Amino acid sequence: MSREKYTGGVHAVRQLLDDGAVRRLFVADNKKSKNVAALVADARARHVPVETVALYEIDMMLPGVRHQGIAALSESQAQAASWQDAVAGIDKPLILVLDSIQDPHNLGACLRSALAAGVHAVLIPNNRAADITPAVAKVSCGAADVLPIYKVSNLRREVEAMQRQGIWIVGGAGEAAQTIYATDLNLPLAIIVGNEAEGIRHGLREQCDFLARIPIDAAMESLNVSVACGVMLFEARRQRLFAG
Repeated sequence: MSREKYTGGVHAVRQLLDDGAVRRLFVADNKKSKNVAALVADARARHVPVETVALYEIDMMLPGVRHQGIAALSESQAQAASWQDAVAGIDKPLILVLDSIQDPHNLGACLRSALAAGVHAVLIPNNRAADITPAVAKVSCGAADVLPIYKVSNLRREVEAMQRQGIWIVGGAGEAAQTIYATDLNLPLAIIVGNEAEGIRHGLREQCDFLARIPIDAAMESLNVSVACGVMLFEARRQRLFAG
């Protein structure tokens, strides 16, 4: 079963178009940029219907989104019913757990990194966290439409279930003694990234098998959460690609 949704922004629409997921393209009649023109040409070459509409119509499709005058009606295939189903049969799954990320731009950027790093499933809590909105989808450059993302009521319970399945849990913590570069990430793995202000919540932190930090220069106290997320994910990817 599939679902329909609108996505705006040049980069996000480009990702969906390249994935073959765009059913119809809408372009504001006052938008003539080279990037938009290139998308229109590519869509027509792929026999995707293109409709020129008034700018306010795209505003209504994507309220509150900086859509750059372009919107795609896309069809996304339904994801696996659970994260367990999403990682079934994968020898060394890579799961991202986002603990109470509240800024939509941070959430979108984390999802973009997750897709690029080959993450198999993403978990976010039902409460105290940003939702997957059109704004998040735009920042994610289409990743929110592709990644298996699961909203859960209790992250700690899900993490315990992962551990029972032999998945190791690594939490990002600036005060940890061990660095991510000294941590074995070439395992069945879930990486936890915490809230912008408070980090990983206490109970979830205690559940981690390891805490690891990103070694940064003393002149800077901490990294933006989406940057830290990307660094951790790509260290895991590096270790998996270049494991002896």
